[in-house]
Amino acid sequence: MSQGEQALKERNPTRITAEPGKQEMIITREFDAPRDLVFRAHTDPKLYEQWIGPRGLTTKIETFESRSGGSWRYIQMDKDGNEYAFHGVNHDVTPPERIIQTFEYEGLSEPGHVILDAAKFEELPGNRTKFTGRSVFLSGEDRDGMMQSGMEEGMKDSYSRLDELLERLQK
Repeated sequence: MSQGEQALKERNPTRITAEPGKQEMIITREFDAPRDLVFRAHTDPKLYEQWIGPRGLTTKIETFESRSGGSWRYIQMDKDGNEYAFHGVNHDVTPPERIIQTFEYEGLSEPGHVILDAAKFEELPGNRTKFTGRSVFLSGEDRDGMMQSGMEEGMKDSYSRLDELLERLQK
């Protein structure tokens, strides 16, 4: 990571709150970009695949219907060819304010561990955006399993990649 990337990461830390005994997780992050652009990076498949997931994985979008009632599916691949697929349904896409969707990892031996995600995009002074994501799991065990899977580092890496993309798009 370059010195500039490190400084940006420290200025805009990703905060993940997962209180013991609860089924939810809250993610907050600020971005040095206007709300419309941050929202677009979450809803444009060509942009989304450039930043979602940790470094070292490539993402292939199969379906990406960024509208209320639309569905989405993507596959991530590591350098050894292992694949990790995810899918969901968009329940509410209200540009540039919010996205409410389901999220499911297809690699589980027991399907049905669905997460309900609500993302809110708030305008901040200085052409900045605050992202707040709230994920509700079917059980506290599901939430804890997600936290133990390495999700936190992957999410932080994704948002660092999103910072880099947003910077390129604003030049």
